Amino acid sequence: MRVTVVGSGYVGTTLAACLADAGHDVTAVDIDPDVVAALDDGRAPIHEPGLDDLLAEHAGDRLQSTTEYDSVPDADVTFLAIGTPSNEDGSIDLGGLTAAAEMTGEAIATDANGDAARAAADRHLVVVKSTVTPPGVTEILAALREGAGDAADRVELATNPEFLREGSAVDDFQHPDKLVFGTDSAWATERLESLYEPIVAGAGGDVPTIRTDPETAVMIKYANNAFLASKISLVNDLGNICKEFGIDAYEVADAIGLDDRIGARFLRSGVGWGGSCFPKDVDAIRAAAREAGYEPALLGAAVTVNDGQPERMLDLLDDRADVAGERVAVLGLAFKPGTDDVRNSRAIPIVDGLLARDAAVVGYDPVAAENMRAHFEAGAIEYADSAAAALDGAVAALVVTDWDEFAALDGEFDAMAAAPGADAPVVVDGRRVIERREGIAYEGLTW
Repeated sequence: MRVTVVGSGYVGTTLAACLADAGHDVTAVDIDPDVVAALDDGRAPIHEPGLDDLLAEHAGDRLQSTTEYDSVPDADVTFLAIGTPSNEDGSIDLGGLTAAAEMTGEAIATDANGDAARAAADRHLVVVKSTVTPPGVTEILAALREGAGDAADRVELATNPEFLREGSAVDDFQHPDKLVFGTDSAWATERLESLYEPIVAGAGGDVPTIRTDPETAVMIKYANNAFLASKISLVNDLGNICKEFGIDAYEVADAIGLDDRIGARFLRSGVGWGGSCFPKDVDAIRAAAREAGYEPALLGAAVTVNDGQPERMLDLLDDRADVAGERVAVLGLAFKPGTDDVRNSRAIPIVDGLLARDAAVVGYDPVAAENMRAHFEAGAIEYADSAAAALDGAVAALVVTDWDEFAALDGEFDAMAAAPGADAPVVVDGRRVIERREGIAYEGLTW
């Protein structure tokens, strides 16, 4: 099929590359010429395992990139994958997405030469891949129809939320847990089924597919992320209680995870969730609920628990050492391993707290250091080239991201130093990746 993907950020780039790999002819549209140039060169604008390989294989062949909307009229499906950032009240900003929808409508209404409207029989399916609330679907449809003008009656809007995890997005797309199609007609559903047919076949042919209306489909995405975020906050709350009683929260979690009503996934207590999805989606659905007159108390509690985990980590450090004027290492700056994304990373409040304590902060992350520089003034913190360099001379280390290489650290801790008045250098582990060892004062966040 011929597919146009408008927006080449995290979701759009992954979508375009994976659809090209599935055999479709894809055109990626982005307003940033630097992003288009990178895609043409087979380079992803983000760090995501496997994505560069797909781009290198298909760029210039089944995957074309452009700043123009010229490919839209001839596409079988056009996806909108534009970011929906948060407003101050937690609601989402639809400005970029509605603008893209309007321009897509304008492109549908004309041929490549900008002449008369195409034949009325040419129905066009526009699919929202961006994360939007149910009321947002109506706004996008209105913008699309406004752009299409006289051709509005042959444009149909569908929603197809993504459930990709950063760090495993390519594999998640190619082996989905589920597909959700939000459509208003059998024609649109059949078109999406045809589009995803090679994906389903590649995943073994047995992918649960939910066929529903556009508003319910986007609500499924919010409910999915809100549930997972709340599950993490609940296990963190229980973990904090376990810590107070000297009980290992991971032993408790292993036991309750055997209950098939609970399940073992997302029971790793620690410093909390971050990234671009959970914080934004939970805030957005809370804001939408409040707008509708309902206060979602449980989701509010989930956010409160999550926001408190970094401070609990710092409190454990305070119990062990005074770090004023001392070197402190922060291991892990990305919000999770496998990505360079620092949006809502738990490392940000950790670093803020250390700077408030007048510590000399040195951070290390295998891929995310450059992105973290945008969050702090130049010179505010030091960036090390390795975990060993970050630990050298530090009186304390806080482990914020569970990169595999941190689990392999051993002799590197010997280069640390004890703070004045402390018996040993302190390691506060927020992800349970460091082994207790002689020579360090080890503290687990919930164990």
